Amino acid sequence: MSKWLLETLKGYGASDAIVWNGKITSYSELVDIAEMLDKQFHEYGIRPGATVALVGDFAPETCAGFIALLGQSCIIVPLMPSTYVKHPEFLDIANVDYIVDSRDGISIQKRDASPRHSLIQELVDQGHPGLILFSSGSTGGSKAAVHSLVSLLEKYRTKRPAMRSLTFLLLDHIGGVNTFFHVISNGGMLVATSDRSPAGVFKAIEFAGVELLPVSPTFLNLCLLTKEYQNYDISSLQKITYGTEPMPQSTLDAIHREFPGVTLQQTYGLSEVGILSSKSKSDGSLWVKLGGHGYETKIEDGHLLIKASSAMLGYLNAPSPFDEDGWLNTHDIVERDGDYIRFKGRDSEIINVGGEKVFPAEVESLLLEIDNIQDVTVRGEHNSLLGQIVVATVNLEYEESSRELKRRIRMTLKGKVSDYKIPHKVEVATFNQYNNRFKRMRRAEFGKEGA
Repeated sequence: MSKWLLETLKGYGASDAIVWNGKITSYSELVDIAEMLDKQFHEYGIRPGATVALVGDFAPETCAGFIALLGQSCIIVPLMPSTYVKHPEFLDIANVDYIVDSRDGISIQKRDASPRHSLIQELVDQGHPGLILFSSGSTGGSKAAVHSLVSLLEKYRTKRPAMRSLTFLLLDHIGGVNTFFHVISNGGMLVATSDRSPAGVFKAIEFAGVELLPVSPTFLNLCLLTKEYQNYDISSLQKITYGTEPMPQSTLDAIHREFPGVTLQQTYGLSEVGILSSKSKSDGSLWVKLGGHGYETKIEDGHLLIKASSAMLGYLNAPSPFDEDGWLNTHDIVERDGDYIRFKGRDSEIINVGGEKVFPAEVESLLLEIDNIQDVTVRGEHNSLLGQIVVATVNLEYEESSRELKRRIRMTLKGKVSDYKIPHKVEVATFNQYNNRFKRMRRAEFGKEGA
C-alpha cells in the first residue's frame, strides 16, 4: 500500500524534508533511515500485522520509523513522551506486540500481548496497515480509535502545494498525523521543535522560513499576550490554521490585526473521521465551509453529523459512535448560513440557566476584550434555584480583587448580552488553564479564589 508514498518521497531527492531542533534532514536521508529501520525491524521479528507502539516526537528517526512500519503493514500506535504516565494503559488496550522508542536512537522491546481485538484482526486479514489513536480522556477514560491507513491516506495521493509547515500538533493526534502526511506527500518541509512555547515556535519560524502554522486558539491567545512574534523575523509566514477547540471572535480579530497579510483558516477534524477540507468565509470570519472528497455533512437539531469514507473502523474499548447509516454525531452545535457553518460549542458544555442556553465560547470571547483579563474559561455550576449558573475563571495581568473584577465584568457586559449570560461567579486563577498541548481545560474544580 505504501509503495506509492515511498516512491513519492524518493522523487524529492535532496530537498529538505525535516527540520528538528535546528538540524535539517533531506528526503533522500529520510528514505535511507526508513529503509535501514525496515531491515532492523524485520531482523528483530516485527512482521506484517504486528501492533507496534512508536514513542517519539517529530525527530527524523520517529518519522522514518512511521514510514517503515507503514511499509511493513503494521498497526501503528504513536505515543508521545509527554504521556508516559498513561503508556501502560495504552499498551494494554491496544494489545501492543512491540515498543519502538525513537527518542535516543532506536530501541525495540517485545511485549507479551493478549489476543488481537476483532478490529485489528480485520486489518491483519486484509493485509492493511493500521493506526490507533487515543483520545485525551478529559471527560472520562481514553478511547482507542482504530483506522485503516489505506483509507485514511488515500486523499494524500492528490497533489497539493508544498509548504514549509510547523508541526505543532503531535503524531498521536489526528491533526498531527494529517500535517505529517500532507507535508511529506507533497514534498514540503516539516519544521519541528521540542520547544512549543511561543518563543520556541517563532524562533523555529525564523530559522526555517516557515510558511504554514497550524495551532490552537489557546496558543494564539498566548501569543497575543506574550507578543513573542515581535522578537523574530516571521515574514515568511503565509497562513495560520486553527482548530481543536472554539475560537473566540475577539482572539480572531486580534490575530487578524497583528498578522496582516497572513491568511487565517479554520480547520476541523476528529479522531473518528479524520480531517475535513475547510474554507473560511474570510480571514476574520468564524464561518467555515466543510467537506471534501469522501465526506458528507448534515445538520440535525443543530448538531453537525459527518459521514466519511476514511472513518475509523471503531473503538477498541467502547461502542461504535456511528449510526446504522454510517453517520457520526459530532456533538458540536452549529448554525448555518448557506454553505457555511459556525460552531457554537459542544452540547456537553452548554450551560442551562433557568431553561436558557449559554455557550461558553460566546461569553469567553466578550470577557477576553475586558482590560486585565489575560485568559478565561467559562463553565456551568449547579444551582438549586436556576439549575446552573455561569462561572468565569480568569487569569489576570495584574492583581485585582475578584469582587471588583466581577463588578467591572457586569458593567461591561450589561446591555451587550442577556443578563443570564453574565457570570454569576468570578474566580481568579493562579495557574494556566490549558494543558501541555495548548488546549483549554474545562474542569469543574481548579482550586482557585472565588467571589
